[in-house]
Amino acid sequence: MAQMNKDSLIQFVQHVLPMSGGKAEQLVEKFEPRKIGRNEYLLKEGVVCNESHFIVEGLMRSFIYDLEGRDVTTAFYSRAMFPSDLLSFFKRVPSKEYIQAITDCETWYISYKDMQASFHEMPEFREFGRLNIINQYGILKQRMLSMLQETAEQRYSALIDSNQEVLQNAPLKHIASYLGITDTSLSRIRKDFIKK
Repeated sequence: MAQMNKDSLIQFVQHVLPMSGGKAEQLVEKFEPRKIGRNEYLLKEGVVCNESHFIVEGLMRSFIYDLEGRDVTTAFYSRAMFPSDLLSFFKRVPSKEYIQAITDCETWYISYKDMQASFHEMPEFREFGRLNIINQYGILKQRMLSMLQETAEQRYSALIDSNQEVLQNAPLKHIASYLGITDTSLSRIRKDFIKK
């Protein structure tokens, strides 16, 4: 595998927690490169999440099967995001979700063991981890509230504004299930947006 550089990961770390380039390089030292092929699973239901990935290139989604056996997308992850089941990763319990690559992806990842060691060895890593988890929680909370307080049109508009990569690469059925609507409703909303 051609050597990927860690520039985007280092920049992300410095964005979350301002620090010198040298300190940021030290912080990401234990991250390893990984290529994940289209449709490959990063995590499956029933398995404990042992790695935390940072996406350099590509698009992934997390999903579950609902009570009727339908595949429901719970999140999309693109460049500079961490596709992970945080509950499974930190609590060491089996995941209830699947995480799958929609496109070919390149990531930097760290194992649970190496992350725990870094938390103990580097106060900056602890602070970066804390801030990153708060950011992840904020995204999750915002999504939960949007499902309760916004119309499907507002949720679609927010998706357009926040993540064009999803619209360019994700199948419409995954986008519709993420928005909590049918494929037919999504087609209607998309037509209305094109008219506007």
